[in-house]
Amino acid sequence: MVKLSSWTKHSGKSRINDASGSVNDETATGSFPVIRKKPPRLVEGSRMARLLSSLLIAVLCASLGWGYVIQLNNSTSIYETMSEEELTRLIGETSTQAQSLQQRKTELSNQLNMLQEAANKQQEAQRIAKQNEQTSGLLSGRLPATGKGVVITIDRGSRQRVDASTMFQLLEELRNAGVEVMELNDVRIVTSTYIDDTKNGLICDGKNISAPYTLKAIGDPQNLQNAVTIAGGVGSRLKVKFGSEVTVTPDDNIEISKTRQPSQYKYAKTIE
Repeated sequence: MVKLSSWTKHSGKSRINDASGSVNDETATGSFPVIRKKPPRLVEGSRMARLLSSLLIAVLCASLGWGYVIQLNNSTSIYETMSEEELTRLIGETSTQAQSLQQRKTELSNQLNMLQEAANKQQEAQRIAKQNEQTSGLLSGRLPATGKGVVITIDRGSRQRVDASTMFQLLEELRNAGVEVMELNDVRIVTSTYIDDTKNGLICDGKNISAPYTLKAIGDPQNLQNAVTIAGGVGSRLKVKFGSEVTVTPDDNIEISKTRQPSQYKYAKTIE
């Protein structure tokens, strides 16, 4: 049978008696841990360290404040000891420096404005050059084109074949109406385009073409349509003389994909 340990008092202190009656003072086997106080030396050392830190901070703050006061007094004493002539000269020199800085600022601002204007002019020149290149490419046939215009269809004449002069007149009427890009039976029309008669139809820039003729024209649809259908115009001539049926269809999305290689000039050169 296990006996409970009991408490006994010895010399005014409580002790733990085990079942055998012996005193148990061991912290590892006792029923309650023994809390030991810190040695007085450690407590005193910690207090001393905090005191020294506070004292050091106070000395540093005092030193900084004292230095600022001395510097302020020295600056004040310098101006107080200067004569009126020296103060006037100092003010004049300061004003001159301020004017020089302001002048330099103005010069730099002017240079910045000039650079910005030059950059804007360069951008504008590049934009114009790109626009001119596109316009030249469209007129020369080097670039494909898309836009609104009309599609003109001319069938085989019931009386006779459509001749080259009438077809060329149609192209000229469209040019006068403001056409920008044209394509006739997959042949890109340019300023140097020629049309001639053959036994079976026409030849356009070295390519044989025959009816029905399909002419794509990019420009103002109303103006182009009026140029063909106007009374007594080329449309009437095609119907009356050749017996051809002429159809003009407006279109908002005409695509002309045929292109031409740039012409090679032997004698003409651009001016640099």
